Amino acid sequence: MESFSDRTYAILGTGALGGFYGSRLQKAGADVHFLLHSDYEHVNKHGLVIESKDGDFTLPDVRAYDDVQKMPPCDVVIVAFKTTHNHLLPKLLPSVVKDDGVVLVLQNGLGVEDEVAEIVGDKRVMGGLCFLCSNKVGPGHIRHLDYGEVKFAEYAIGYNSQGITTRMCQIAADFDRAGIPIKLAADLLLARWQKLVWNIPYNGLSVVLDARTDELMGNTHTRALVEELMWEVAAGAKSCDRIIADSFIEMMLDWTVKMKPYRTSMKIDYDEKRPLEVETMFGNPLRLAQQKGANLPKITMLYQQLKFLDARNSH
Repeated sequence: MESFSDRTYAILGTGALGGFYGSRLQKAGADVHFLLHSDYEHVNKHGLVIESKDGDFTLPDVRAYDDVQKMPPCDVVIVAFKTTHNHLLPKLLPSVVKDDGVVLVLQNGLGVEDEVAEIVGDKRVMGGLCFLCSNKVGPGHIRHLDYGEVKFAEYAIGYNSQGITTRMCQIAADFDRAGIPIKLAADLLLARWQKLVWNIPYNGLSVVLDARTDELMGNTHTRALVEELMWEVAAGAKSCDRIIADSFIEMMLDWTVKMKPYRTSMKIDYDEKRPLEVETMFGNPLRLAQQKGANLPKITMLYQQLKFLDARNSH
């Protein structure tokens, strides 16, 4: 077993995703610093508890912070909170990322790296896509149900493909040592559109139809609707000169049928009356595709329905 690099990690948003990946990194020997909000007191006293299909574990001692100014500058800063909190990024990022460090954006949707690049510069940004079924079930308590793969890609202005870089491989090696399945992608824009193939139908329909993934796949009408939405996402990608293969759509459908019944992250946010990630997950891809001349009527309708439900839910 190789020892860990001397790279330091900051986790901004220690929830279902940041808490899970950060804990795995620390358990494997990495130097990890966690920014917390509501769970700070609890985690500072009791640490983090991970229930996982790959084995449960507890980290009694974690470097927990309630103020980003108290955190040391780190080599890799992982942004793991929901995009509805991205207005906080200009306050959070400048002090916590080293001059030669990188911000790894593990968020859903499209266009999120652009916001980060405006704060830290475009050379210090990477995107990551998480295929993870994980929920926070209590303060500092995370339940990992299924999957867990992360796909990394370098960011560039205009989302031009950057290929596989040395720093991607270095960070991937740390994740690999932590037992986190990793893929490296040469093209971030393609990877983001591919993730939307899953996120747009399942997150959107789960809220609008009040349904879990297994219910959406178990009914012939909603299964057909899921598939039609996936084809629209592929049309959006094509408008940006990114091709999503038919086999990829088949794989996503097949994958979801085999998945444990899952309440999507957007459905959980809706049920908990939290703001929904409508703009990054639906609005941004729609606007980009429309600028390129693509018409995506079903996604447009879903976007409009979600905007209504999100507004009504926040009163």
